Amino acid sequence: MNPASETPLAEAQRLPRALHKGQQTRAAILDAALGLASHVGLEGLSIGALAEVTQMSKSGVFAHFGSREELQISVIREYHARFEEEVFFPAIKEPRGLVRLQALFERWIRRVSVELDSGCIYISGAVEFDDRPGPVRDALASMVRAWHAALARAIRLAIEAGQLRPDTDPEQMLFELHGLILALHHDARFLRSPGALDRARAGFQRTLGHYATAPASASGLR
Repeated sequence: MNPASETPLAEAQRLPRALHKGQQTRAAILDAALGLASHVGLEGLSIGALAEVTQMSKSGVFAHFGSREELQISVIREYHARFEEEVFFPAIKEPRGLVRLQALFERWIRRVSVELDSGCIYISGAVEFDDRPGPVRDALASMVRAWHAALARAIRLAIEAGQLRPDTDPEQMLFELHGLILALHHDARFLRSPGALDRARAGFQRTLGHYATAPASASGLR
C-alpha cells in the first residue's frame, strides 16, 4: 500500500506504535546507563561509553539524550523513581507512626546493603558533585531533599501520634538517621567491616529509644 494513500486513521494508528518503540528503546538505554553509572559514577557516564555498552551508535544514543548532562540527569531521575518504588511506596502502606518510620529505615538500609558492590548513586553522586554547581548537582540534591522530606514527614506523624516525644526535632532525628546510612555505606563498602548492617540497625533502635515517648512505644516494632 502506498503510504501516500493511507487514511488519517491508519497514519494515527502507526504513530503510537512508533512512539512506543522509541520509549522502549529509551528505557533500555536508561537501564544500561543506570547500571553503568552505579559502577563508574555519574561523572564516568558518557554518550560514547553508553553506546559501547548498548552496542548502539553514538548518534542513536544521542537521539534519546541530547547531551551528556541530560543523560546524567535522566539517570538520577530514574534512580529516584526506582528508589521510591522499592523503599518509599511499600513503607507508607504501614500505619502512621513508629511502624512506618521503622519500615522506611529498614527498606533504606536494605537498599544500601544491596548496592554495596555497585554503589549508591545518592551517596557517590554527592561525593562527585558536592563542589560542582550546575544542573546535575541540582537534580541530585533535589531528589535527596525529596527523600529527606518524606522521612521528616514520617517523623512528624509519629510525633502527632504520640509515639515520639513532642519536643523531638524532626530535622535532628533525620540527621542522625542519615548519619547511620552514611556510616553503613562507609563501613561496609570501604572498610569491608563485618556486622555493619547489624550496627546500623542497632543504631536506629538506640535513636528511636532516645526519642520515643516510652520504651513500650518501640517494643512492638519488628
